[in-house]
Amino acid sequence: MTDRPLLLLDVDGPLNPFAARLPRLRGYTAHRLRPQVWLSRQAPGTRRHRRGLRVHLNASHGGELTSLPFELAWATAWMHEANTMIAPEVGLPVDLPVIEWPELLAAPGSDQTDASGLCWKTRPVLKWAAGRPFAWVDDMVTEHDAAHVAEHHDAPALLLRIHPGRGLREQDFTRLRAWATSL
Repeated sequence: MTDRPLLLLDVDGPLNPFAARLPRLRGYTAHRLRPQVWLSRQAPGTRRHRRGLRVHLNASHGGELTSLPFELAWATAWMHEANTMIAPEVGLPVDLPVIEWPELLAAPGSDQTDASGLCWKTRPVLKWAAGRPFAWVDDMVTEHDAAHVAEHHDAPALLLRIHPGRGLREQDFTRLRAWATSL
């Protein structure tokens, strides 16, 4: 553990701009991957199950992320598969810490928000951060999540919503660097 703030990374949206309208995003390469959470929601034997999930990844993101003054960790439904499937493709270390979501595995296909309207990840992220400063990049965080974090987390926190059609961009890296160096 270091004195640096945490940078909690989601895969789908920030690293994989799954909602992009362009078939080929500049700097991104398409991959066919078979993450367990996704496979569990596909009918066995179907074409989608056989082919895998199409994921667009930018190999330069790893260098950009590791150059930031943060301690990186995964906050994604990919869980440990982010280390084995995503990290090598984007140039990140393959042993990043992972926030585990046992409730995701217990109830696949559940809503994206909890009963109070928070992103399903928000409460576990706060517990995992354990009072440390953190920035969280995700396509699902909202102002409601930011208000909850501000009320229930004593350390500084930045919730950076990333458009799922664009992924992380230079302005996001600039904002993350500025926030971390302001602490």
